Amino acid sequence: MRLMLFGTSGCHLCEQAEIIVNACVPDGVETVDIAEQEQWQELYALRIPVLYDPETKQELGWPFDQVEVEDFIDRVACM
Repeated sequence: MRLMLFGTSGCHLCEQAEIIVNACVPDGVETVDIAEQEQWQELYALRIPVLYDPETKQELGWPFDQVEVEDFIDRVACM
């Protein structure tokens, strides 16, 4: 499973989200800076951080905790 965490540098919420997500995903996730592409800015600028599963196109938006991340991972793994 490949998960992406959309955020941007200097975002304290994104830093918190990365800590939570990395505690749930042993191999870590791909962190994506929305500043790199205009389409990401349009989609996520007001919603970051967002955990995203590119295979199922499912998202988990902030705020979330470790239990919610684990539930999200279980849910997308079953799709």
